[in-house]
Amino acid sequence: MSPRVLAALSRPTIGHLDPEFQALMEDIKAALQRLMGAPDHACIPLPAPGTAGMEAAIMNLLEPGDRAVIAVNGAFGGRMADMAGRAGAEVVTVEDEWGKPVDPAKVEEALKAAPTKVLAFVHAETSTGARSDAAALCKLARQYGALSIVDTVTSLGGIPVDAAAWDADAIYSGTQKCLSAPPGLSPFALSKRAQAAIAARKEKPRNWLCDFGLLMSYWGGEGGRTYHHTAPINALYGLHESLVLLFEEGQQAAYVRHARMHEALAAGLEAAGLKLLVDAEHRLPQLNAVLVPDGIDEAAVRTHVLKAWDLEIGAGLGPLKGKVWRIGLMGASATPWHVRLCLTALCEALAAQGFKVNGAEVLKAADAKLA
Repeated sequence: MSPRVLAALSRPTIGHLDPEFQALMEDIKAALQRLMGAPDHACIPLPAPGTAGMEAAIMNLLEPGDRAVIAVNGAFGGRMADMAGRAGAEVVTVEDEWGKPVDPAKVEEALKAAPTKVLAFVHAETSTGARSDAAALCKLARQYGALSIVDTVTSLGGIPVDAAAWDADAIYSGTQKCLSAPPGLSPFALSKRAQAAIAARKEKPRNWLCDFGLLMSYWGGEGGRTYHHTAPINALYGLHESLVLLFEEGQQAAYVRHARMHEALAAGLEAAGLKLLVDAEHRLPQLNAVLVPDGIDEAAVRTHVLKAWDLEIGAGLGPLKGKVWRIGLMGASATPWHVRLCLTALCEALAAQGFKVNGAEVLKAADAKLA
């Protein structure tokens, strides 16, 4: 996190109904609308991590017996399907290979089969580094009369998220990825169409903390707030400062920075003889899944870079466990210094296992993209 965000976290804590804090709430709501491209959506930060955003979207929009089409191309699509089942929905999964984007043609076939309440998918799959076409998938949802739920946990702040252009109904994210704020909050946007669907429910949502109607009694408007929960004041200070930083840099500038750092990292990895899991046209700049070479102990590499360089590289999830490393270039860590650090540490760890790699050539390839 930026030192400015850390400083914001240390500000004196005030009450969650204090007028000064209520003014901050309005600032955060407006900033999230701007960042998410959602001027007509209700935008609030849920008081829990991104998984709570997923649960809030699913539990508020689905009732028992509703049909839900869930696209699964990684770990978090699978989690969506599990939650939809717990909501009592009839769950239809559309499966794609891990590392590939969601196939709109497969989704359309599932939507054609029967009336569907919700289409849910992951825009930026954290387990693989694959980006799916949110605009195309949301358009299909509209075409077949379904509400769309879009997971943007890894995308928000790193690549464009545009609720209005996509005509998306529910979008949720997390603060600890490209926003470089503390974990524990989930930016959440809900369209007027989705709000109407919630108002028309036959029964209450199967959760309480993230019941949208109850939440909006607190977040809905200045002067009319009623107690719902004790807001995480200092975490919201941190989120607010991270949003200020992002707008100071400029959203487009932040997207370009993430893309440039990814290009430099990918060039260095290629010079090291390594390959990325996802095809170039579908890669996320902020989440890089690197294939582990044959004969390399991937866990030993991660242990080496952590102990020797104080750098944590993510392991593979699900069927990719032991097969990939996941390298994040997110927010405050998407810098030339971090790219060079990661490549240097990775080359050293690989060389320790007898993998032939020229660290100087690796850094030269990365630097050529940073020039």
